[in-house]
Amino acid sequence: MTRIDETNRAFSAPNDAELGVADTSGGQIALPFAHRPRFGRTDFVAAPSNAAARAWVLDTEAVTRWPEGRMALWGAGGTGKTHLLSVWAGRYGAPVIDGARLNESAVVDLFHDGGFRAVALDNADAATREQDLLHLVNLARERRMSLLMVARQPPSRWPVALPDLLSRLRATASVPMGEAEEDLLHRLLLRLVAERQLVMGPQVTDWLLRRLPRRASAVRDYVALLDQAVMVSGGRITRTLAAAALEKLLNGEDEGGE
Repeated sequence: MTRIDETNRAFSAPNDAELGVADTSGGQIALPFAHRPRFGRTDFVAAPSNAAARAWVLDTEAVTRWPEGRMALWGAGGTGKTHLLSVWAGRYGAPVIDGARLNESAVVDLFHDGGFRAVALDNADAATREQDLLHLVNLARERRMSLLMVARQPPSRWPVALPDLLSRLRATASVPMGEAEEDLLHRLLLRLVAERQLVMGPQVTDWLLRRLPRRASAVRDYVALLDQAVMVSGGRITRTLAAAALEKLLNGEDEGGE
C-alpha cells in the first residue's frame, strides 16, 4: 500500500478496530463509536458565504481557468473547506494528501502511481517540508494536473522561507470561504445533529441558536460535546442537557480553545 492509499483511507468507512469494537464477556456496553462526518455533495450546506468557493471549485468550466492549474481554498475552521475539497476530489478521482504528512515519499508515490489528473492537498499550510511542497506544485504543473490546496490562510500568508516556493504561492489563485451567516449556522446545526442521529426539538434548537458563538467551528464543536453528553446520560436532549454542553463549550473557549 502506498502512502497515498494510506492517506485516502481517512475518507473510507471505518472498520471494527477503528470503531473500538471489542469482544466482551457477553454484557452489553455503550461503545463510543467514532464519528465519521459525511462529505457527500448533497451534505454540503450551500450559502452566500461559500458561493464564490463553490463556483471556483465545483464548476468544471471554472476549474479549467485556474491559473497554472491550481487553486487555494482558505478560511476559518469549520467553514466546510475539507468538505468541499472532498467533493472535488471525488469528482476528479484525485488522491487526498494531508499537508502535515507531506514528504518526498508521498510525492514520489503520487506521480509513480500515475493515472491521476488532479490532486488535493488538505491542511496545506501545515506542510513543514517546503522543498516537498515545491516539488508537488512543480510536478502538478508539469504533468498538467489540477491542484486544489486547502488552508486556514491565503497562500501569501503561509510561513514560507524558500524563495521558489514563495514565488509559486504568490502566483496561486485563491478563494475564501466566508464566515457563516445566520441561516447557514441554523442549517449546519440541524445537519450535524442529524448526522449523529440525535433528536433535538425545535424549542431547544431555537434556544441554542440564540446563544451559540456565531462561528461554524463552534457549532461543530458544540454538537460533538452534545453527542458525548447524550451518550453519557442515555436520555433525550433536554434544554438542561443542551445548556450543560454549551457551558462546557464556552468554558473551553475561555481557556484558549478555538
